[in-house]
Amino acid sequence: MIQFRTLLPFSSSSSSIFSLFSLRKATSPLSRRAYGAVSSGSLWSSSSRLSANACQTPWNRVGFFAKLSGMSSIAVRSIFRTGKDGIAILGWQVRGMKTRSSVKRLCDGCKPSSQYCQRKKGFSTFPQYRSAAVCLLKANVKAVVTMKIHPVLRKQVISLSGTQRASTGLQLDLYRRGAVTLYLRNFSSVPLRRVPVTGRWQQVRYSSAAASVLEHAASDPSTLTQSAIIENMDEGEMKRLSKVRNIGIAAHIDSGKTTTTERVLFYTGRINAIHEVRGRDSVGAKMDSMDLEREKGITIQSAATFCDWVRKDGDKAEKFHINLIDTPGHIDFTIEVERALRVLDGAVLIVCAVSGVQSQTMTVDRQMRRYNVPRISFVNKMDRMGANPFRTIDQINQKLKIAAAAVQVPIGAEDEFQGVVDLIRMKAIYNEGSKGEIVVEKDEIPEAVKAIAEERRRILIETLADVDDEIAELFLEEKEPTQQQIKTAIRRATIARKFTPVYMGSALADKSVQPLLDGVCDYLPNPSEIENVALDQKREEAPVKLVSYNSLPFVGLAFKLEESNYGQLTYIRVYQGTLRKSSNVFNARNGKRIKVPRIVRMHSNEMEDVDEIPAGEICAVFGVDCASGDTFTDGQLAYSMSTMFVPEPVISLSIRPKNSKDSANFSKGINRFQREDPTFRVHFDEESEETIISGMGELHLEVYVERLRREYRVDCVTGKPQVAYRETIGKKTDFDHLLKKQTGGPGDFAGVVGWLEPTGTLEQNRFEQRIVGGAISEKYLYACEKGFNLSCEKGPLTGHKVLGTQMVIVDGSTHVTDSSEMAFKIATQQAFRKAFKESKPEVLEPMMKTVITAPVEFQGDVIALLNKRNAVINDTDTGIDEFTLYADCSLNGMFGFSTHLRAATQGKGEYSMEFSHYERAPGQLQKQLIAEYEEAQAARHKK
Repeated sequence: MIQFRTLLPFSSSSSSIFSLFSLRKATSPLSRRAYGAVSSGSLWSSSSRLSANACQTPWNRVGFFAKLSGMSSIAVRSIFRTGKDGIAILGWQVRGMKTRSSVKRLCDGCKPSSQYCQRKKGFSTFPQYRSAAVCLLKANVKAVVTMKIHPVLRKQVISLSGTQRASTGLQLDLYRRGAVTLYLRNFSSVPLRRVPVTGRWQQVRYSSAAASVLEHAASDPSTLTQSAIIENMDEGEMKRLSKVRNIGIAAHIDSGKTTTTERVLFYTGRINAIHEVRGRDSVGAKMDSMDLEREKGITIQSAATFCDWVRKDGDKAEKFHINLIDTPGHIDFTIEVERALRVLDGAVLIVCAVSGVQSQTMTVDRQMRRYNVPRISFVNKMDRMGANPFRTIDQINQKLKIAAAAVQVPIGAEDEFQGVVDLIRMKAIYNEGSKGEIVVEKDEIPEAVKAIAEERRRILIETLADVDDEIAELFLEEKEPTQQQIKTAIRRATIARKFTPVYMGSALADKSVQPLLDGVCDYLPNPSEIENVALDQKREEAPVKLVSYNSLPFVGLAFKLEESNYGQLTYIRVYQGTLRKSSNVFNARNGKRIKVPRIVRMHSNEMEDVDEIPAGEICAVFGVDCASGDTFTDGQLAYSMSTMFVPEPVISLSIRPKNSKDSANFSKGINRFQREDPTFRVHFDEESEETIISGMGELHLEVYVERLRREYRVDCVTGKPQVAYRETIGKKTDFDHLLKKQTGGPGDFAGVVGWLEPTGTLEQNRFEQRIVGGAISEKYLYACEKGFNLSCEKGPLTGHKVLGTQMVIVDGSTHVTDSSEMAFKIATQQAFRKAFKESKPEVLEPMMKTVITAPVEFQGDVIALLNKRNAVINDTDTGIDEFTLYADCSLNGMFGFSTHLRAATQGKGEYSMEFSHYERAPGQLQKQLIAEYEEAQAARHKK
């Protein structure tokens, strides 16, 4: 619908006319015309007469061009009817204009005098200058037109003004939210004038120094530091962003992440009732929406939600908006943690008070460091037997290599755990009510914990003195810091990733979760305090800092894909600008323009529709076809952002549908899973004619096989899990290979000379050419590189990928007619296979970093299990009741280990694995693998 409202107030000698009309828009304004017309009647004014040479025709058509972000060029034609002494706005036309000729055709409708036309001057350079065409209007008239064209122009205001016999011009300005303002301005006697059309974000000017900082950074990006952004931020933006927190909850498996999240949602009023992960009511926790998650009692997929928390400090109350992502704890689903931490500003690291820092805790710590995510720590399960929070804090300091100190101490322990003492304010905090929803603070600290509270407060200040200069100065001067100084220092050190404050409580017992929420608000950063960098493709990928201003051009990152009943759901973090419903966004990877039909905020598996998402927030959109890790902009910026780290799969197995009639659903399911999960790989082995799926572990693949059965009703037959072995070489070998083949017509001729050598590290392969004198042309060298890469995908020994190998080509030979790219590709592959077998080839096996925890009485049995698997024990931690073993184990020897561990420990032992490195496989295993591969190859050749 296009709506017009025309208001023409005149002088006392004129008659006032008000006309309201509308025009129905049949289809998209970008591709089809929309017309509207109104007759404003005769305008009579003795003091308002058109200049004789202003226009010689009764119809004066004014065209102007608006280059809007994310849209094709838009031409809006305004038609003015000139009468004896007045002017009337007759109508508008909107149509897509993408070429210079489109602009010219628009101008062809006007036939002014040659004195003022200057069409070539005005329009031939029109797209270059992005200017508005200007025509002469003369009248003592003011007209205001409000125009609503969704989604092209949200609002358009035209202001026409002038004085008797004065020449006026037309100017177009773009404002935020697609608003367009057009007004006349006196230009003395200049008949035709170009007026630049600037970007939407450039029209917004802040009362603070933010505008000058941004303008200066446009010419010198190095000046846009994070401190400059914060110090010069607009007051409105700062007020909004200061109350936003984007956080994740991460931990080792079974440390209480989802249980803690459930309490957070309940205490913030997001849910009305608490349901446990393994509850008797069969409902399950809110964030575990998948049936498999509720049955197994573990989180498989990360889940996003949002809530509001009112932070109370005496009589002062502040409302904070928290975007929260609950992540899995099992190593097999580590990609969910990777992509969550990639887009979060802060995190809560949960550690078990009994088990302390475990294997996945250290993995999560590495992931947080990879993405520079500040964290606060929460020692959970304080009500369990054997809980020791101070031992856990020591482990955080020693194993995670980050300064940590308690900001609370427990009141009571194990089954007598009652609450905590706040070490900054020195107050006791208790939880009352059926679900701990009432927080009670008391000035009186129990006598039993007074001494430990004072001691731990001293340790807190000493630890802060090591990481914060202000506290260090006070400490050296032997001055006691104030409460505010301590809190400010904790915040500074936490955001700088030098320190982590440690809270403690029991989520399952509904104790001390609210103080943790206060800590999220007090110490974790808001979106403006984290440095987010994009790469400018127009400036050779120069780094550019993103600023969380709503008015800047939109930049967002798609970090997760999920299939829903309504189509593909894409999770997006908005780093800059505003994402609006029905707006157009551009995929920086492929340049495709995509319209955003629907935006939602996620609450686990529930959705809430919204019209727009501001900078610094997280949302999900429908109808956006993309890949995980794609960057989106509004088309004005050629920015791309780094994606998340994706580990390589370590285990594979063959799979096929049990019934051939299910093939279509089978293909649909595995294609969806592969699109959603970058660590789930699928390929078809042409030799064995089998579909092979690869993943991070047995549980990872088991879950997807089960999801095929449940969600697509496809029963599958799977083969034995296969280890992702690798091949490499041990010495340098020269080659001089000539491919010469004549078949009667054009033959094949290609000669390559060089050597094959180890790179020194078991990582990426390298191809290098050192041709002198043009013995091999560039296109043939490209074919050689392609042949090398193909050879590395399938090694000669066992058919597995090759690692740590470099090929160098120094010479070659060609034939005038018989040489081709295909010939050089084949010659390179043949030379590779021959040289590889002469270079001391070896088979590599993946080694897994394994952590085993079990009661002390079973330590000998567990060590015996590891010795049978040729494991290398690196470290042992022995506690009062439990012990923990750290070992490097061959993945090949760990199949079925969980069954043997349960039998050896009476079901009380647990273990976790993650990929560590590749290592030379035992000689006997190498011979076995090579023999099996050769036997399989011979069997295929016989067919």
